[in-house]
Parts: sequence; C-alpha cells; structure tokens
Amino acid sequence: MSGRDRVLAGVVAALWGLNFVAIHFSLEHYPPFFLVGLRFLVLAIPTVLFVKWPGVKVRWLLGYGLGFGILQFAFLYAGMATGMPAGLASLVLQASAPFTVVLAAVWLRERITLVQGVGILVAIAGLGIIAAERAGVSALLPVILTLCGALGWAFGNICSRQAQPASPLRLTMWMSVVPPVPMIALSLLVEGPARVGESLATTFTLEALPAVLGLAYTVVLGTIVGSGIWVTLMKRNPSSRVAPFSMLVPVAGFLSAWLILGDVPTVGDLVGGAVVVGGVLVATVAWRPRRREDSADGDGGRDRVEGGARLG
Repeated sequence: MSGRDRVLAGVVAALWGLNFVAIHFSLEHYPPFFLVGLRFLVLAIPTVLFVKWPGVKVRWLLGYGLGFGILQFAFLYAGMATGMPAGLASLVLQASAPFTVVLAAVWLRERITLVQGVGILVAIAGLGIIAAERAGVSALLPVILTLCGALGWAFGNICSRQAQPASPLRLTMWMSVVPPVPMIALSLLVEGPARVGESLATTFTLEALPAVLGLAYTVVLGTIVGSGIWVTLMKRNPSSRVAPFSMLVPVAGFLSAWLILGDVPTVGDLVGGAVVVGGVLVATVAWRPRRREDSADGDGGRDRVEGGARLG
C-alpha cells in the first residue's frame, strides 16, 4: 500500500468520523426519521437520473437498503436524538464488524475461527464496560439504539456481499433509492406532519444553517467522496491492508466531537472504547474465511470477500 493510499485512507476515516458531528447538528433541526429519509432522498434523485443500474438482483439491493439505509440510520439517528454523544456513537457503531462475522456464520455458514471468536468476545466486553458506565434506562437507551443500528449495518453487509456487484459504489448509490419513501412515511406517522412541516418551512433560516450544512456534509463528503475513495482503495490494495483504517473512524469521531461540540468522554467510555476497537480489530483483520472461491481465485478472491464485508 503506497504512502499516498495510506494518506487517502486516513482522510476517509477523518471524513467518516466527522459525519457524526454533522449528524448532531442536523438533528438539532430535523426529526430523526425524517432526516434519514431526507438524507437518502437527496442522494436518490441524482442516482436515478445519472447513475447506471448496478446489475444486481433486486432482492439484495432491497436487503442492502433495508439494513444499511433504513435500520442502521433509523436506530443511529434515534439514538443520537435521545442523547447518544457523537463521539461515542462513532465507536459503538463499529460493533457492526463482529455482528457481520456472526451473521455470516449463521446465514452463509462461514466458519468462525478461534481468533475471530476471541475478538468478538473482547468487543462485547468493551460494550459491556460502556453499558456499565451508562447504567440507568435514560443513559443506556441511546447505546441500545445505536447497537441496533450496528446490527442493521451488519445485515446490510451480508446483503451487499450476496449482491456481488461489479461496481460497489454504484450499488451504494442505488441503495439510497430504498429508504426515502418508507422513512418519510414513518416520520409522518410517528413524528407527525406538523413537526416535519415546521422543519421544512424553516430550512432556509439562519438558525437552520448548521443543520443544512450538516446534511450536505453527510451526503457529499461522508457518502459520495468518502465511499468513492474507499472503493478505489479497495480496488487498488488488498482489503486486509485497507480495512484496519476504519478503526480510525471512532478516533476521529471522539476528537471532532471534543473539539467542535465540547463532548468530553468519560474514563469508562475511553477504556470500553479501546477494548471494543481491539476486539473489532482482531475479529476483522484476522478474518480469512475458507470458501471455494478463495481456493479457486487465490488471494484476490479472499480480498473480494473481505472487502465486501467492510465496505457495506
């Protein structure tokens, strides 16, 4: 992996870490479910008009959109709206990696190695430390919601891998077509037309400017630019070299939340976070699933499997 690609991977981690601060600002103006629908609607319109169909089975596209687009962000945004700090959210969401390993074992019959199992248990222990730090229903609920978002991301990972797209970026863009209608409908039902209408009517006010800029950031820099660079790096390098850079996302998330929002993590959060990151690193970097295509294709086939798991 060249020095230039290492820098680009670090840039993507920083972009994705800052995503959580941008979401925080957007949630100060827009209701969470409506914000999810709005985020993907902004992506869906140019996708339908200008992006080529990814050439995958519709059921896997719908599954990817359900897991990655709807479940992940509905629970994440709800968790952050109920008090989940931006930096901690960027960390807890990394639980999607061990969740993906477990789902792959259950759904795809992929064998979990001893090292993977240890990594998963370590990550769970780290989450337990964070949960203990935030004991109490009001403080624990945002963590549980964010974990549900991580599970949704893991489900989306499995579906994106089963889709086997020629262009993962095109699949990611077309996935954005799935969430807008159900999320906006859910928002109108749960959050109410009055609240949604008020957020739209005041969009172009000075008070709403941070929220609009946050939405623009998540769409343009977080999704299009970040995912575009990541897919390019995955194509140029073995995924085992690229994937560990995702562990920098919670570092960037904690740092940006501290500098911009003044969120200072507790000692328990930091200790639990370090344990989670260590467990995720062990569970994912050591992942070498033995499948027929691996033996047929060599390392290239293995890299494609790993890349699909992390890219989703």
